[in-house]
Amino acid sequence: MARRVRWLLPLVVVLAWLGAAAPLGSLSGQLTGLQENDNAAFLPDSAESTRVAELAQAFSPTEAIPAILLWEGDGPLDQATLASVGQALEEAAAVADEAGALAGQPSPPIPSEDGEAVQAVLPLSPELGDEIVGVVEDLRAAVEVEGTDSFVTGPGGIFADFANGFAGIDGLLLAAAFGVVLLILLVVYRSPILPFLVIGTAGLALTAGNAVAYLLAREGWITVNGQSQGIASILVVGAATDYGLLLVARFREELQREESRFVAIRTALRRSWEPIVASGATVVLGVLCLLFSDLASNRGLGPISAVSVALAVVAALSFLPAALALLGRAAFWPFRPHVGQRPREGRGWPRVAALVGRRPRRVLAASVLALVAAAVFAPSYDASGITFSDAIRGESNAVDGQEALARHFDAGSGSPTVVVTPEDGWQDVAATAAAAEGVASVVPFTGGPPGGDPVVADGLVRLDVTLAVAADSTEAFDVVSGLRETLDDADPEALVGGDTASNLDARETAGRDLRVIVPSVLVVITIVLALLLRSLVAPLLLMATVVLSVAATVGVAALLFDGVFGFPGSDPGILLIGFVFLVALGIDYNIFLMTRAREESVRHGTRDGVLRALAVTGGVITSAGLVLAATFGALSVLPLLFLTQLAFLVGFGVLLDTFVVRSLVVPAAVALLGDRTWWPSRLSRRRDPEPERELEPA
Repeated sequence: MARRVRWLLPLVVVLAWLGAAAPLGSLSGQLTGLQENDNAAFLPDSAESTRVAELAQAFSPTEAIPAILLWEGDGPLDQATLASVGQALEEAAAVADEAGALAGQPSPPIPSEDGEAVQAVLPLSPELGDEIVGVVEDLRAAVEVEGTDSFVTGPGGIFADFANGFAGIDGLLLAAAFGVVLLILLVVYRSPILPFLVIGTAGLALTAGNAVAYLLAREGWITVNGQSQGIASILVVGAATDYGLLLVARFREELQREESRFVAIRTALRRSWEPIVASGATVVLGVLCLLFSDLASNRGLGPISAVSVALAVVAALSFLPAALALLGRAAFWPFRPHVGQRPREGRGWPRVAALVGRRPRRVLAASVLALVAAAVFAPSYDASGITFSDAIRGESNAVDGQEALARHFDAGSGSPTVVVTPEDGWQDVAATAAAAEGVASVVPFTGGPPGGDPVVADGLVRLDVTLAVAADSTEAFDVVSGLRETLDDADPEALVGGDTASNLDARETAGRDLRVIVPSVLVVITIVLALLLRSLVAPLLLMATVVLSVAATVGVAALLFDGVFGFPGSDPGILLIGFVFLVALGIDYNIFLMTRAREESVRHGTRDGVLRALAVTGGVITSAGLVLAATFGALSVLPLLFLTQLAFLVGFGVLLDTFVVRSLVVPAAVALLGDRTWWPSRLSRRRDPEPERELEPA
């Protein structure tokens, strides 16, 4: 009877998860449809541009995203070509209207002064969401004219190409992530069963996480965009796999001590749940600090990542142990563990532990010196911001169109900067704006043909300012900043907004978020560590090492991004997300090490305990680090620069933390501190002397 009960509970748990997979998968598949990738998802709540966007609605009840249709020839365009351009414009308007995407009448064809190009502005509905990708592709097919290069660019075209970068989230990204994880697990386990068991756990966690995120987004409680869904998906795959690796390693150890698989899994679960829960808690609380962000895109990333990681913990502590209990030693086939078999400590890790034990001061000094040398370059990391055009990797019709537009027209045409000012004295404000450096022209918004009386709404007048530089360039940021300073002196009530101003405000807000969220993450995770390790010294030591590791990672990235990869820059928002993930995930491996070190320290003393912990956990933690770095590396398959940069920051940072900080710095520092590491807990006041025996290499 007892034997049947032992089988019953694991079987019920496994069947419950598998039975829920289909309905959860149905909900999960609908999450992409709720993505909000429009400009509002990236607007700062309290910024000047957001206020202008609200006021501008009074001037034009119908909001629109301007798509610039551009035709460029090798020389002056003849009359036949111009006639074909007019027909193409009519066809493009008809295509947009049929798709329900037309938000107003298109402008007439506007030839350039050199006669070699023609542009027209087609207003598209902002309600399209991700459907704008298909609409813009249809427009590009409709505007083709023989003898010209045609483009659909401007905010509409650039946004479509940017949104298209997220199209591979459900397919290419996850296929790459699961593929690389499977390959690593096959090498680690040398078994055809365990890798699929761990991958299955990660897949169930991902499905459940996306399903819950869908329900929350459907009710309007969280905001989901392509960025948050892609990053959260990678995070849950990596986290669930890491937790699975830890549990499986402990289960293997117990199978070498216990004949009964059920006793072994209970012991493994009892000794693994605390570091797994603590690891999940650090990540959950760390990403929830993103709720302090003033950008909706960052705030959305926090909850969806937290939900995904929490469910990764649940899956790793329920489905996986239940499946392992049912399979027992067969899960490790063909290398089944046997009672009395020597525990696997990972090749080379006992030697590393012995080296750290013999020369802790030298190991600590050399490792810290190397990290500091890399961290010196961190201040040179260019986080001044990148434009949507720069964010798109590979070929982009919109980016090419922006370059062509700048060759023949004022570069900022089609995407004007918007100034809202009181009716009294608007002419003076317009004249001041027109005289500002980098401004090509200023016209009042008339709601009709140019030259009419300006529209007055609630005592305000709207001015459309065309910049002399590309509206999505970093040079345009400088122009808008200068314009704001100039108008603030002329009329403090004049507000400057528009797409360029929104991008500028988003960049500045991301810088503010760095200053607010970074210390919040450090404080929250330090508290979690103090509660877990029941110590004040150990958490401060671990946080110091992780911060040094992050600084070194940013320093290496600064050198490679500029000198090797030739990236146009980075964004403070990427630096923020990278920091949050690196701190939260970097602490994970220290948690795995230090919880085992505390367990061993009770029996063998702190110095010997941390070295034993390093020897026995080295293999599994290194495997976990490789898995996590590889999963984040999968982000680089999407054609978006900021995801490539995030993939490098997190991937390289995790590897640095795995092979240097957790393997050398932390064990050496703990070995030198001894029992003082656990102050003020009772373990720091051991009566027995610290053991002096060194670990001998295996």
